[in-house]
Amino acid sequence: MNGVVRLILHRLALGALTLLAVSLVIFVGTEILPGDVAEAVLGQGATEETVNNLRKLLGLDLPAHIRYLQWLGSLLQGDLGTSLTTGKPVIEMIAPRLENTLFLAGTAALVAVPLAIGLGLVAARFQGSWLDKTISISTLAAISMPEFFVGYILIFVFAVKLRWLPSLAKLSPSMPLGDKLVLIILPCATLTLVVLAHMMRMTRAAVINVMSSPYVEMAELKGATASRIVMWHALPNALAPIITVVVLNLAYLIVGVVVVEVVFVYPGVGQLMVDNVAKRDLPVVQACGLVFAGTYTLLNMIADILSTLANPRLRHPK
Repeated sequence: MNGVVRLILHRLALGALTLLAVSLVIFVGTEILPGDVAEAVLGQGATEETVNNLRKLLGLDLPAHIRYLQWLGSLLQGDLGTSLTTGKPVIEMIAPRLENTLFLAGTAALVAVPLAIGLGLVAARFQGSWLDKTISISTLAAISMPEFFVGYILIFVFAVKLRWLPSLAKLSPSMPLGDKLVLIILPCATLTLVVLAHMMRMTRAAVINVMSSPYVEMAELKGATASRIVMWHALPNALAPIITVVVLNLAYLIVGVVVVEVVFVYPGVGQLMVDNVAKRDLPVVQACGLVFAGTYTLLNMIADILSTLANPRLRHPK
């Protein structure tokens, strides 16, 4: 079997096992939440008989391992369950929210990835200069602050003081694309500032590491300019670690968007999960957690495969 195909199949098998383990963690995590689901759904005025009937209806009277196997079986058939509070299929609730989350994360990625790689190349090109130090200090300062703090600072400056941008990002399906882009400027800027430093510093470190290679020295002896050496000789040979950190940060943009969605009241999967944790709507919470876990696992697997394909020494370890 071709080595690349064998590599992909191996990574897919590991990804499937990871998802199985994550599904168990998600189920256990929702099971240990305090309080009774039936009582939370019915409210404090419900009688004991009504609560017991609802528990039987929801299958909560069954042992935990039986309920987990039933839930896992439904997942394998594409059934995410039914919401306890709305009675709607969970997949119908998650689909539009997932679209919003991917829209926000994708827009942030379109801004953050080119900006981070560009700043990393500039910092590597002018290594040790004031420009390199300024870029490094600025990005480190941004990453040192948690997402919610960055978000609140941006809201205070641009929404409260300057009144240039809205503080809330309440999207609707019928809204024009231009209006959507205006609403997500602040959450997009928050996500960009959070992930920028990781990608920038990895790009800088990878390019600087390659700059000491013999073929780079040969290019210098031939009279190639520093900018050409960085772009045409150093960058292509430093792609493996850059690809890895970029894809991992893309995964973080989707999974780590929960806090940003809550801060800006953005109608995404993260906001949906937080709302339904308060309502004890376990099917929705479990489905949201599984969506995040599946996305993160998939992107990690893609990062692993791409970094291996970009590095001949990893493709041919012998």
